[in-house]
Amino acid sequence: MLTLRNLLPCAASCTLATAALLSSAAAAWEPTKAITFIIPAGTGGGADQMARFIQGIVTKHNLASQPIVVINKSGGAGAEGFLEVKSSANDPHKLIITLSNLFTTPLGTGTPFNWKDMTPVAMLALDQFILWVPSDTPYNTANGLCGRRQERR
Repeated sequence: MLTLRNLLPCAASCTLATAALLSSAAAAWEPTKAITFIIPAGTGGGADQMARFIQGIVTKHNLASQPIVVINKSGGAGAEGFLEVKSSANDPHKLIITLSNLFTTPLGTGTPFNWKDMTPVAMLALDQFILWVPSDTPYNTANGLCGRRQERR
């Protein structure tokens, strides 16, 4: 359950990590135009919230000489966002904040994109993932599901 008590330590840690990341990166690079965060998902999801949280911290504490603009590009399970960033390979002002769809979108859609087309900068959060099955299936554990799949081979 997400509560304010659980969220505050996470927000404080993320704020410090973001400030450290931006201050160390700022020593090596200074933006000459707006920094664009591409979010390969819809508004309100985890990547969108993280980008807007960072945008707010950077703005509030004047951590960048240029503004951060957040743009959601969710088409094709995020493929539009990935392809835009891939096509901007020489533009250091364009970044992407993403979750597991970095790996699953190319596999599921055939999009001409691979996670290796990107350079990871930092892991800002770790998501928990849950495996779900329809309620009318006999599987209630991952071992049961995986064991059943192996029997079919």
